[in-house]
Amino acid sequence: MARLNVNPTRQEMARLKKRLKTAQRGHKLLKDMRDEMMMQFLELVRKNRALRTSVEQKLMRAHGSFVLAAASMSEESMAEALMCPRQTVSVDVDVKNIMSVNVPVFNFSTSGDSSDIYPYGFGFTSGELDNAVFSLGDVLTELLELAQMEKSAELMSDEIEKTRRRVNALEYVTIPDLQETIRYIKMKLEENERGNTTRLMKVKDMMLQEQLEASQAAREARLAQ
Repeated sequence: MARLNVNPTRQEMARLKKRLKTAQRGHKLLKDMRDEMMMQFLELVRKNRALRTSVEQKLMRAHGSFVLAAASMSEESMAEALMCPRQTVSVDVDVKNIMSVNVPVFNFSTSGDSSDIYPYGFGFTSGELDNAVFSLGDVLTELLELAQMEKSAELMSDEIEKTRRRVNALEYVTIPDLQETIRYIKMKLEENERGNTTRLMKVKDMMLQEQLEASQAAREARLAQ
């Protein structure tokens, strides 16, 4: 804890008490926000893990089919078969707000013949190539969803870390420093009050002593007459 460099006055103490109250309220709000973000982040990570497992399995199947197709077809034939796709995919990126964090939302649309995704005839191609193309078309939606989840998790992780640093700064630096400074000012004011009380008592004693001496001098003067 470090004491702030301020003048030990009642006005300064009142100002610091207001700052302390605001800091404590902000600390509670940020802590609640951090805890809620952590809950949503963990739920997002859980879904992301399950979706990633599914996507990886489907991509492995597609890759295996492509390997088998490449083994049964020449490189030129495969390149020619995949040269002119019948569908094109466009992706629109939007954002949504989760606990003050803007996370992406991917929306995709396809154009072309939606009933036939194969850009070639079946006469001169391998059945494994059909399986590979179908697997890739089937996993596209999950790939976009996975990309959205992972980017959202990254952004939320960064925001959680920023919020955690703010909470720690308030909890371990700002609030203790304010409390220590308020205690210091209160101690100084009490010392000043005790000092003022002591001085007033001394002044009172001096005035009583002067009155006593004046009264005694007047009595002696009367007796002398």
